[in-house]
Amino acid sequence: MARTDIHQGSHVGNYMGQPIFQTIESASGTYVFDRIAESVDGEFPLEQLNKDELLIRPGLIYRPRG
Repeated sequence: MARTDIHQGSHVGNYMGQPIFQTIESASGTYVFDRIAESVDGEFPLEQLNKDELLIRPGLIYRPRG
């Protein structure tokens, strides 16, 4: 998904110098910030994602709204 296709909602915090937005909207739907991913040796294993969740740099996990 291209960065230009994303619309962010309210800014609710920061993580690793990057903003955390309450929601992210794209052509595929609206996603709500859920949690910060666990890092393992500087990587974020995808096994920690549930179905339909998104992992956004620098380790933010968003779930579908609804």
